[in-house]
Amino acid sequence: MRWDPDRYLEFTDDRLRPAVDLLARVPVDSPRSVWDLGCGTGLVTALLRERWPHADITGLDSSEEMLEVARQRTDIRWVSGDITGWAPPDPADVAVCNAVLHWVDGNTALLPRLMARTAVLAVQMPRNFDAPSHTLLAETAASPRWRDRVGHLRWERPVADPAEYYDALAPVADRLDLWETEYVHLLTGDDPVPRWVSGTAARPHLEVLGDDGPAFLSDYAERVRSAYPRRPDGITLFPFRRIFIVATR
Repeated sequence: MRWDPDRYLEFTDDRLRPAVDLLARVPVDSPRSVWDLGCGTGLVTALLRERWPHADITGLDSSEEMLEVARQRTDIRWVSGDITGWAPPDPADVAVCNAVLHWVDGNTALLPRLMARTAVLAVQMPRNFDAPSHTLLAETAASPRWRDRVGHLRWERPVADPAEYYDALAPVADRLDLWETEYVHLLTGDDPVPRWVSGTAARPHLEVLGDDGPAFLSDYAERVRSAYPRRPDGITLFPFRRIFIVATR
């Protein structure tokens, strides 16, 4: 899947806030080796560099489009690769997976394997798939106009309940921190929720549809406006739930 870095970066402050909250709970002062797995454009990796200026920091991602932007920072090592095959030459002190594992099938089973390669595993995933932003995306894809081309692109419960992650990690972690937060993003401009989703959950649809992508987003926007109305002051409230995990061994 091809990513659009410019579209993804449109909501930088909102997308970074969960990462900041995640890193605040990582109980490490002076790690030697830090990995950002699924680093994207390197925004979170830059936060890792600020917090641990003397660490050996590596960002890994499978998107060359995202890494092209990330490589503008030369004080971090950037690696092209798939998170499921991550095998650092030496065990890491910290591995961060921010807003990436929901793209990985079987992420519950993957967590213990990642944990075996790091002393601290810090994870954040969206758990907003029952919200209108995502259910209406699926409804649009299944509509008569689009179902033959993108009706098969459905999120089949990509993020589990917190208890499943606890059961997966508790046997291999000495300490486990697990919580959920629902953010309320204050978005501005026309159709901000479709713009947000077009940078993430709708990327597979837009890639398949090519030049018809804008028409698909227009149909989606028609459905979404009533679920996320613009308020008299111009602000659109966008609640978004996320799950956080910090496992230490």
